[in-house]
Amino acid sequence: MFDPLRAKAKVLLYTSGAFLVGVGMTSGIGWTANAVTMPTVSDEPQLSQASVQPALDLSDAFVNISDAVTPAVVRIETQRQRTATRGRMQELPPGFREFFDLPGQPEGSPAPQIAGGSGFIVSKDGYILTNDHVISGADQIMVYLQDRREYRATLVGTDPTTDVAVIKIDDTDLPTLSFGNSDDVRVGEWVLAVGNPGFGSGRQLDYTVTAGIVSAKGRPLQLIQSELRRNPNLEGVSQFAIEDFIQTDAVINPGNSGGPLVGLRGQVVGINSAIASRTGYYQGYGFAVPVNLARRVMEDLIEYGQVRRPWIGIQITDVETEDAEVYNLPHVGGVLIQDFPDGSPALGGGLEAEDVIVAIDGQPVDRVPELQRRVAQKRPGDRIRVEYYRDGRLQETTVRLAEAPLQPRPARVEASAPRAEEKLGISVMNLTPEVNERLNYPEASGVIIESVQPNGPAHRREVSRWLKIEEINRTPVDTADDVKAILDEVGPGDVVTLSLVDPLGARQVVNVRVPR
Repeated sequence: MFDPLRAKAKVLLYTSGAFLVGVGMTSGIGWTANAVTMPTVSDEPQLSQASVQPALDLSDAFVNISDAVTPAVVRIETQRQRTATRGRMQELPPGFREFFDLPGQPEGSPAPQIAGGSGFIVSKDGYILTNDHVISGADQIMVYLQDRREYRATLVGTDPTTDVAVIKIDDTDLPTLSFGNSDDVRVGEWVLAVGNPGFGSGRQLDYTVTAGIVSAKGRPLQLIQSELRRNPNLEGVSQFAIEDFIQTDAVINPGNSGGPLVGLRGQVVGINSAIASRTGYYQGYGFAVPVNLARRVMEDLIEYGQVRRPWIGIQITDVETEDAEVYNLPHVGGVLIQDFPDGSPALGGGLEAEDVIVAIDGQPVDRVPELQRRVAQKRPGDRIRVEYYRDGRLQETTVRLAEAPLQPRPARVEASAPRAEEKLGISVMNLTPEVNERLNYPEASGVIIESVQPNGPAHRREVSRWLKIEEINRTPVDTADDVKAILDEVGPGDVVTLSLVDPLGARQVVNVRVPR
């Protein structure tokens, strides 16, 4: 039966409740006397677009250059074998040693050393320019592209006297960079240093692009020569080191080594190579190998596997003020001939000690690095026109360049197919009761991951040591031989599905791509 009094009471109850809720809501959004008044924040530009348009245009140019260049800039990782010294491990008291390692692994087992830098692709079929010091001594070279493709690379050739190297990956229609003319680069021009220095597990510190200007040209740092002298195998070629660096205040750090230095047209004008720093990190300026020199070296490395360095055969020094006065020069510049080694082409061409060379083939020569670079861009057997001062008179002669007696070509690093589980950058072992005493799997059987190669394919997918492999590509595995048999059938570029479990029973599925 309908009761109007009860209905009226319900209406009053609901109305009062709604009022209280409304008051609570309005107090929360600043409609009461105690509310905090939010400040008015403007998003209007402080300056008109017209007043900063030149800077905006330059900023847009940097963005466009970065977008165009970075797809062809690669990250290079190298692996070198070294022996792990584990004598101190054996000195640990019993009960502590197991926190660091498992029993049964041989002392002095090889532990790879991982290093690397940057490079850039110069041809659609996979030739890559980088620094010699990035890949020197590598047993394995890996290359990673911006789109996350990865490759095992082949070392084509290397030239420690210019810090230039060429490697190659096996693919087609790759993104490339074009060459500029480093001779035309002017001090004060804007340049961008691009690199891909990232290391880490799974997630990489990807591309870096830094901007600056060309601070100077023709910088002779003596860095390459010093490194060659410290290496007993290369000490004999230190005299052929060419150091004619482009100096820039664009930030160059170790991981950028081998990456391109590009101008505002996006063309490569140098290879980022060195930093001047007491700490090993950027402190104001960096240096790049001029691309004209690097291109000439690259052509030899691709054609011959080594550099055929032209040789003029002179010992020279820069001309200083006192020299210009003594030799009656029109200005302070040029290189002063001090002596000739045996068999010198320059001596045979009529040059003498105390001649001052001022031009090669009509191109001015102001300092020693400039002469070295101009000669290095020629080929053995080429004839060059040398302009020089003798007794205050400008003269000219022709010199036929010989070939410098450099050491034999370096050992070639092939992109050979890895064995079984090495394709994924792991090693496996059968789980034994002795090992399981510390791992505590419910059953002391199956296959566990004994090691994971740093920065290898599995490591990048965050696969860890001591996980048990239950299946590979949905196929159960019970022994290390099962793993090898399945992975023997896997090819470059294939994706391998690992079904893993930890001692607590937590399962995960990880898909790992085999490098191409």
